[in-house]
Amino acid sequence: MQRALLKTVILEWQVSKAIKPDVPRKLSVDLDAAIRSESTVIITGVRRCGKSILLQHIRNQQKENHYYLNFEDERLVNFTIDDFQIMMELFIELFGEEKTCYFDEIQNIEGWERFVRRLYENGYKIFITGSNSKMLSQEMGTHLTGRYIKIELYPFSFGEFLTFKKIKLNAQYATTTIKAKLNNLIKKYMTVGGFPQYVKEEMLEYLQSLYESILYRDIITRYKLPNEYAIKQLAFYFASNVGKEITYNSLRKLLHLGAVNTVSDYCQYLENCYLFFLIKRFSFSVKQQSNSPKKVYTVDTGLAHAIGFRSSDDTGRMLENIVFIELKRRNFEIYYHREKKECDFVACKQNKIKELIQVCFDLSDSETKEREINGLIDAMHHYKMKRGTIITLTETDEFTAKYNGKTFQINVIPVWLWLST
Repeated sequence: MQRALLKTVILEWQVSKAIKPDVPRKLSVDLDAAIRSESTVIITGVRRCGKSILLQHIRNQQKENHYYLNFEDERLVNFTIDDFQIMMELFIELFGEEKTCYFDEIQNIEGWERFVRRLYENGYKIFITGSNSKMLSQEMGTHLTGRYIKIELYPFSFGEFLTFKKIKLNAQYATTTIKAKLNNLIKKYMTVGGFPQYVKEEMLEYLQSLYESILYRDIITRYKLPNEYAIKQLAFYFASNVGKEITYNSLRKLLHLGAVNTVSDYCQYLENCYLFFLIKRFSFSVKQQSNSPKKVYTVDTGLAHAIGFRSSDDTGRMLENIVFIELKRRNFEIYYHREKKECDFVACKQNKIKELIQVCFDLSDSETKEREINGLIDAMHHYKMKRGTIITLTETDEFTAKYNGKTFQINVIPVWLWLST
């Protein structure tokens, strides 16, 4: 890359004003502790969920001078690993020697992880963002084992959605009027989702354009896919079937792909860029986990509405997706349960089951209520858990149920209240 052009780009980004975030973000790690540590801080997440804004927020918090560059700049298209040394020379030439670096979307440059390791070993504090979960974890795991802190960011949570909209409602002490408002707002949130720009403008074209950009830039171009149609159909199928079970073989037939391994790769690509997530059936056998059908969820219900086929029975599955993403925000390892009955979520931390959760839009139908309770009891009995939760749109209840001589405690809670806990 031309040194003069790189110098121009560096100057422009270095003097650019850091943007203040509209909403404090809910994170699964202590941000202040991460900033104070010597470790490299990696912020990952789907495109346009607010990673760069969070990085700018961190820049604003720091008193010391630093280096900053956004590798999404199209003028850096010819930047290679050899240019990192020139970049650092220019930083020092222009701004003196500093020991803190901020790099947006650095994973665009092949070999970036070796450069970051060299900086780290020379005493630099480094903050980086990236939109590819597996590439970051694999490469940093190889080159910076134990030397980095990973922060996963998602589109706005329900609480962040309300804050962005400047709506102040106390879910913990909700009156009848406030409860009604919260019910309507959670329905709105299910439709709109949490991408900051879309929450602000609600232009459907924005989500559709974002989706196309992720597919082309992060999957089709990056992995040089020969079958553009197949990955598009797979993404459309996932967006239209949130919360449903899939198998690689059934997808192979649906997409007319020759090999199950190809389907597995395509699914992995969609997960890598945070568009979709596949969760496994819980089992103490790793082999059974791998061989069982997966359940599919999306990073954002607004995005699913924008790109998938919708039907009248989708509301319950969108509610289920909101619960799933919130569990991700809370840093749970998530599975589903299916033995005699089914339970939506087995939420684990450090290989221990912490919560069992069913999600149901409402329990007014007696058959639906019985199915949800029986599925939860089956999971509680199977994993020797005494308590379980059913998350609904509006209902609140608490009761005990008996099965095989054992008593189980079941808590029914509206989703807006659960999200605020």
